[in-house]
Amino acid sequence: MPLLELTADGFRLGDTPLRIISGGLHYFRVHPGQWADRLHKARLLGLNTVETYVPWNLHAPTPGEFRLDGGLDLPRFLDLAAAEGLHVLLRPGPYICAEWDGGGLPGWLLAEETIRLRSRDPRFLAAVDGYLAALLKPLRPYLSTAGGPVIAVQLENEYGAFGSDTAYLAELAALLRRHGVDVPLFTCDQPGDLGPGGLDGVLRTVNFGSRVAEGLAALRALQPTGPLMCSEFWIGWFDRWGAAHTSRDPADAAADLGRLLAADASVNIYLLHGGTNFGCTNGANDKGRYRPTVTSYDYDALLDEAGDPTPKYHAFREVIARHAPVPADPVPGPGPKLTPRTVELTETAGLLAQSPQLGRAVEADHPLTMEQLGQSFGFVQYETELPEAGPTVLRVGQVRDRAQVFVDGQPVGTLEREHQEHALAFTAPRPGARLAVLVENQGRINYGPGIHDRKGLLGPVTVNGRALQGWRSRPLPLDNLDALAFTPATPVVGPAFHRGGFELDRPADGYLALPGWTKGLAWINGFPLGRYWSRGPQATLYLPGPALRPGRNELTVLELHATASPTVELRDRPDLGPTQE
Repeated sequence: MPLLELTADGFRLGDTPLRIISGGLHYFRVHPGQWADRLHKARLLGLNTVETYVPWNLHAPTPGEFRLDGGLDLPRFLDLAAAEGLHVLLRPGPYICAEWDGGGLPGWLLAEETIRLRSRDPRFLAAVDGYLAALLKPLRPYLSTAGGPVIAVQLENEYGAFGSDTAYLAELAALLRRHGVDVPLFTCDQPGDLGPGGLDGVLRTVNFGSRVAEGLAALRALQPTGPLMCSEFWIGWFDRWGAAHTSRDPADAAADLGRLLAADASVNIYLLHGGTNFGCTNGANDKGRYRPTVTSYDYDALLDEAGDPTPKYHAFREVIARHAPVPADPVPGPGPKLTPRTVELTETAGLLAQSPQLGRAVEADHPLTMEQLGQSFGFVQYETELPEAGPTVLRVGQVRDRAQVFVDGQPVGTLEREHQEHALAFTAPRPGARLAVLVENQGRINYGPGIHDRKGLLGPVTVNGRALQGWRSRPLPLDNLDALAFTPATPVVGPAFHRGGFELDRPADGYLALPGWTKGLAWINGFPLGRYWSRGPQATLYLPGPALRPGRNELTVLELHATASPTVELRDRPDLGPTQE
């Protein structure tokens, strides 16, 4: 495939003009067994391109490690895109936002106390250099100049909303070129950030969800010639815990798509398919108050969380057909779903009692952060002894993000960052009583200056005004539960794992509902489904069919508080909560 060329008013591949009509599809938010299905539906929509971010923090979970296996097999994803005849816009960051933990930046970067992310800090740039070297070497055959599907690579991501150091962007551009990227680079920013977010010699593109003419005019004011492109045309939005599910009227979104295409602009629809923040990978925002993002990344996209075409998909297909060829093949209907049933969880394992099986404690005079422990996701369990009996006030400098407090194994309260809580009063039963604090990383901030978001207990921890010392900090990433010893279900005080099984003749997509449960995580056959929380809006977790198997399937739920019933429900439709447009 030839090099993508930028003309005075568009793109060209060889002798052929190209208008990019793309849709966002993040491979790391989709079970790899479903990549081909989602890409096929992209082509049926009339897209000629797909866009994906690359999450540095998943590919490099520890310094010096780099993974391209399983759900991170990006070369396989690119092969499947090419098999559908789709071009690819690759967005490797290093920062990606994406409502993803830390904007994709690895938590281990924050073990350096004074590091400045998204800057020319030599420590950050050295880490970026290593990341791009590991990522781009196996991807060079996938660049269009080598016959592959990748026609352009994004430089950083919405940098104009964060900073204005063009020398930093120039350093990143030089690193991309040094590691073999010889296709066009581009930046993307919201209309008001196009100036500081761009770099001379690199194509600027604009992000917006409405007010098409104004957005394109802002881009043309800074870039008088060259392709007009909206790199993120927002057709929905993400949800946060404690709010309503966000949606956008299909006709309204389709009308704005029509305006974009009528202006001869190229577009990347954000999103074709949102997918799921599996495990503990969701991000968070903080504009005065910490707000974690939910597990579902449905985003009110064109394909729902199970990959089924929505009314918005069909509305967009009609608009695209007025401006570009659309395949005549019929669009498939909804895929098969599980038959609804109730599943009893018949075994339990207490988390506090079995935490030594899940992580090794590190002793220090003060609580260690998750990053100091070499951990990215999950929980940290802190333990020490209380010096005296009687009325006690525990004070913590900062809770990042949700701390459950136990004395001799009994729950005495919870401190939440979202509510800016720092102190808890209780009665210590005896001198030397065991204090345990279980802290959940609810998602690192993914946007703005708050990305330097270390997790755990930060700052001084005191009891009745005196500093507590002699801490044991135990990392609990919960990425492998094989060491847990389950027993027949009995009442457990405090957080506990619950396990049960069910039989299937034929796997299919489904949804897990937990009525009567409070907050926690769920796994199916060891695959991490994500977080649930009774505060909503999300009330079901998506069960991808490829994570199931014929015969017996094993469901594990970690409940952090208490459950009214040892049963859960498998459903055939999602419940993402009450809708707000």
